[in-house]
This record gives sequence, structure tokens and C-alpha cells, in this order.
Amino acid sequence: MESLTGKTALVTGGSRGIGLAVACALVADGARVVVTGRSASHLSAARGVIDGSGAGAVETVEADVRRYEDVQRLVATAVARFGGLDILINNAGIGILADMSPSDWAQVIDTNLTGVFYACHAAIPELRRRGGGFIINISSLAGKNAFPSAAAYCASKSGLNAFSEALMQEVRYDNIRVSYVMPGSVATGFSGREGMTGADWKVSPAEVAEVVVNLLRHPARSLPSRVELRPTRPPRK
Repeated sequence: MESLTGKTALVTGGSRGIGLAVACALVADGARVVVTGRSASHLSAARGVIDGSGAGAVETVEADVRRYEDVQRLVATAVARFGGLDILINNAGIGILADMSPSDWAQVIDTNLTGVFYACHAAIPELRRRGGGFIINISSLAGKNAFPSAAAYCASKSGLNAFSEALMQEVRYDNIRVSYVMPGSVATGFSGREGMTGADWKVSPAEVAEVVVNLLRHPARSLPSRVELRPTRPPRK
């Protein structure tokens, strides 16, 4: 996509953190964006941040990617509001970094992996109707570098990586490109932790968003199908 002007994107988990930064970057580059989240108050605050000029380039939808009917409604909203869908950014994710119950396990897997499948399943027919498009899945370096007390999170991201690789090969001849981005330590409020406090060394959400926009604008002849993004100078152990 040489230009994002007039393109329509769906960003899951777009009310805070990486998703919010991605939505802002897309709108700044001329795209129209449907942003999802589970908190009405967070979505309301995000709308003003994303579309500060009031140009009407943003639609916010309260939804849970773990429910397929919610995901179908999201895609239908994008089509009804902006006439179609060109870009899907699967960003919604959670991590429970402690002892897990079976319900904790299900919550992480259903959000980080099954929710991505739901979104792709609902969005791909619309991308095909537009003659192609782009799917970018926000994964994590935890998908290849497992660490203690995060078994479900690491497993979900590892599964997301494999899903992205397979999907890329399945839809490439529909002119649908699939990439996944694997950030390392990012300065967000993930898992209830403080965001930027004492985290100057971490990757910023805006830096992840810049990678996403660069992927979307990459020449169509080739595909950077996986991007690993790390802090340049993390603390020495």
C-alpha cells in the first residue's frame, strides 16, 4: 500500500497501549479506523486522542474478541461505516503473569490466539472483496523466548506466530499479506503494570506503531513476514 489515504483499518484492543499508538499512526497517515476495546470509558478517551481534529476518521466499538458474534459485528461496523475493510491489526491481548487457574488459562488463550482467528475468519472475506489487503498480528518475543510464570502467555504467542506463518501462505494468492510483529519489552500498562515509570529503556508503543505503518507501506513485491523489535540498550543483568 503506497498510500494509506482512504484505507479502512480495524484495530482490536485499540483503546490503550500499542493499539492506541497504531490507531493514531494510521489516522495520521490518512486511514480511517475502527477501534475496539472492552471498556467504554477507555474507548471514549481514545476517540479524542486518535481523531483530535474531529474529522470523523474513527469509530469505536465496545466488544470482546473472545466472542465470535462480537467480532462479526466489528467487521460489519467497519463495512457499514466506511464502505469496506482493507487492514486488520490484531492487537488485543492479555497476560496473567502468576499462578494460573484453568479459567485464567482459557482467558489468555481465547484472547491472544482464538480471538485472532475469529478476527481473521470474519475479515478475510471483506479483504477479498476489496481485491486484497493486509493483516498484521501483534505478537511478542515471548513467543520464542519463554520465561517463568507466563506459560499461557508464552504459549499463546508461540501459537500466534505459527498461525500467522500458515495464514500468510494460505491467503497470499488472494493478494492478502500477513505479517506479525514481535516486540520485546514495551512501555505499556500491560498486566496492570505501570507504563513508562522507570522504563525509559523500553520500546515505546509509538515505535511499534511505526513498524506497523512501515509494513503496510512496504512495496508489494516482497513481504517482511516477521519483525522482531527489541530495546537497543536494556539494563545489564
